[in-house]
Amino acid sequence: MKKNVVFFEVRGGSDKGKDGYRPDTMPMVNALKAKGYDAEVIFFEIGKMDEIYNYVKNNAIAYVSRINPGNLKEENEYFDMLRKLCKDGIVPMPHPDAMIGYGAKDALVHLNDTPLVPKDTYAYYDMESFKANFPKTLAKGQRVLKQNRGSTGEGIWRVQLLHPLTKPVDSLPLDTEIKCTEAKDNHTEIRKLGEFMDFCHQYITGENGMLVDMTFLPRIVEGEIRLLMLYDKPVNVVHKKPASGGDNFSATLFSGAKYRYDDPSLWKGLVDTFLSEIPMIKQKLGNYDLPLIWTADFILDTDKDGKDKYVLGEINCSCVGFTSQLELAPKVADEIIAIINRAKK
Repeated sequence: MKKNVVFFEVRGGSDKGKDGYRPDTMPMVNALKAKGYDAEVIFFEIGKMDEIYNYVKNNAIAYVSRINPGNLKEENEYFDMLRKLCKDGIVPMPHPDAMIGYGAKDALVHLNDTPLVPKDTYAYYDMESFKANFPKTLAKGQRVLKQNRGSTGEGIWRVQLLHPLTKPVDSLPLDTEIKCTEAKDNHTEIRKLGEFMDFCHQYITGENGMLVDMTFLPRIVEGEIRLLMLYDKPVNVVHKKPASGGDNFSATLFSGAKYRYDDPSLWKGLVDTFLSEIPMIKQKLGNYDLPLIWTADFILDTDKDGKDKYVLGEINCSCVGFTSQLELAPKVADEIIAIINRAKK
């Protein structure tokens, strides 16, 4: 059996160290080598795609994708190459369609008939449906809009009415004044509803354009809870508390949020609930094998009995890093080998 694992990277981007690699890539390569496997990094280039494809097809047993989609203009071509490699029997970590299924914001909509996600969670793929439905959902209370692209909170907006309604309405007029706070840096803008929806056109147009519309959960100020998963095992829990004050709700470091790293045993209720739902999540998101490294972000809410419950806010799997915990590399290498052995049985 071939024992060469290829790690795909792309040159450039803010996620690279001084050596040109992601800081968590070479620790995985070296950990695999220490366990008797061959491992190497290949930088994807569109001009060398056929050469790369043939080399990996003939020399590798598996690939690990370590490319941040934001650093790759030719994402569709890259994914097409990965699909071909999957058909050739190369073990994917992850499959490109798993990256899309888990990583796209509309994963939440696929799960809105489960206990993990509120039922009134919607996805808009065109301006017509967005303009028809968003004035209705906003009339019921604060909302969060999430674009499909971007990172670090860019294009994620908390939207609330500037003036409370004096009586319930089914839909809001386009001249309604709204307060919009972007998660990128917690800055707030006062806009008219119609003008803001026109502004959101940039998020819906273009390839993979989309907006997700979900209810705002005010307990986000208590902190977002991120589960870092190594395949089907929780590795740690990151508690991300937004900066206090005003309309702040962003849990990104850039916005001033404070991070705390906990052992999963300290969040047993959340962890046990999430692990029990993984078979259902897997089935609803395309039935692909689980990603090698992925995260699930949760926000506290209160159920009808006044007890705490956790609402899934996002899943990430395209290129989740563990730069702050490089000691995990041997565990990641063990999981890579386990995935290969299961696939090749």
